[in-house]
Amino acid sequence: MTVDGDDEGEVDGPVETGAPREDGTGGQVTVELEISQWKYLSGETSDPQMHAILSVRVDGTEGGGGPGPVLAQVLAVDCSSSMTWPPEKLHAAQQAAVAAIRKLPDGTPFAVVRGSDAATMAYPDVPGMARADARTRAEAERAVLRLVAGGGTCIGAWLDLARRLLTEQGAPIGHVLLLTDGKNVNDDRMPLAGVLDACAGRFVCDAWGIGDGWDGHELLRITRRLHGSASSVREEAALPGEYQKLMDRLLTKSVPELAISVRTMAGSAVRYLKQVFPTEVELAPEGDTQRFVTRAWGDETRRYQLCLSADPAGRPRGEDLQLAVVTVDVPGDQVRLPPAQPCVVHWTDNPALSRQTDPQVEHFEAHQRLGEAVAAATDAHRRKERDLAEHHLGRAVQLARAMRAEEHLNRLARLVEIEDAQTGRVRLRADVQAVDFQHLITASSHSTYGPASGTGTGSAAGAAAGAAGQGTATVPCPACSKQAPAAARFCPYCGHSFREPS
Repeated sequence: MTVDGDDEGEVDGPVETGAPREDGTGGQVTVELEISQWKYLSGETSDPQMHAILSVRVDGTEGGGGPGPVLAQVLAVDCSSSMTWPPEKLHAAQQAAVAAIRKLPDGTPFAVVRGSDAATMAYPDVPGMARADARTRAEAERAVLRLVAGGGTCIGAWLDLARRLLTEQGAPIGHVLLLTDGKNVNDDRMPLAGVLDACAGRFVCDAWGIGDGWDGHELLRITRRLHGSASSVREEAALPGEYQKLMDRLLTKSVPELAISVRTMAGSAVRYLKQVFPTEVELAPEGDTQRFVTRAWGDETRRYQLCLSADPAGRPRGEDLQLAVVTVDVPGDQVRLPPAQPCVVHWTDNPALSRQTDPQVEHFEAHQRLGEAVAAATDAHRRKERDLAEHHLGRAVQLARAMRAEEHLNRLARLVEIEDAQTGRVRLRADVQAVDFQHLITASSHSTYGPASGTGTGSAAGAAAGAAGQGTATVPCPACSKQAPAAARFCPYCGHSFREPS
């Protein structure tokens, strides 16, 4: 391979980082990195771009948090006036908050925020965070059960108070669990855009919609910026169980951050890097560098789409040229890091090669198209353009079928009668409500794992296997029931270990 650049393949930091750091303790946490790309590009296109999928796996985080609490938790509960009806809604929110509080280990800093057109402390009753123990958990439960609803909705104020509370804590992982049943109608009191700027990188936020008045796009705007996920429940009674499962996953996370660095060669630049699995998350580089920080890891796999610009002018044809080098780094001593991985390009005049696409890239771009189709259908339904809504939902059904995303198909089937999934012929159900589209928006933000890792930088066999949807055998996870790669050590969705107990 020819290294394209002035420094003949030298990279910042060591390339061979596959051994534990020299602290005498061995490699407690192991990080793995794989790059999947189709390296062949045509030099005749006006704006050549190289897309690659980075698969990052972290293993061995159990008990890796060190002394002191790893997590600091804020529960933000919507108590606006719309939560008063039906009465089961506020009751479910209270029971869910109680379920989360009961999961907190002793010593965990936590607080409960009452959210309306302002943000106030529900527990403790003064600004600050309590330390979880039998007494404080019981006090917090009583405070949550005394919550009453009234007022408007200003989500920016809720997040701003959570930010101030978490700033005072020394726990490595700050987390906000936000619940709302309404739209952010009082945004003028504390604009959400500015609050998200202030909160980005400070904590992770997962958000839930309940009832029938919330906005799925708004929840995604929050969670994509704050490295979390957006979800919803159709039945209020299901919320406490969902909170318990989320807390179980959250309490397995002990790696506060993992950084992905991309060093480009001459003639190349980073267009973007974004998380695409398990949900889409926005990533911004630190300052003028190409170092992207991701938050709150346990034993899990995440996938990222890297887009590089590439300039073919003056470059040789018919050989591999290095476009960039990707490295990952995790703070701490007891970490086994992977070697740096190259991203390459092979300029070709053969259209049979340049027209192909990496199967993982195509999979996640199809997921993006599915989300766009759902958003377009939602807008059309709001404008009462039924035929156009059907058209976009039919396109979403086509994409879900092509990806073999059975869960997405099942959710789409709640809104449409699927007459022919292959051609996208559907009929909108007569009883569809506006909130059904909001549920679909949040569900569509959760992507599927995609073809197997390690298809390489352009093997025809690997591409053919992935394009046919046969990238890997799968088995159902006993914990979350989603389809996971049969050879995986743990579920990429919920982190459940597939290893035999020692």
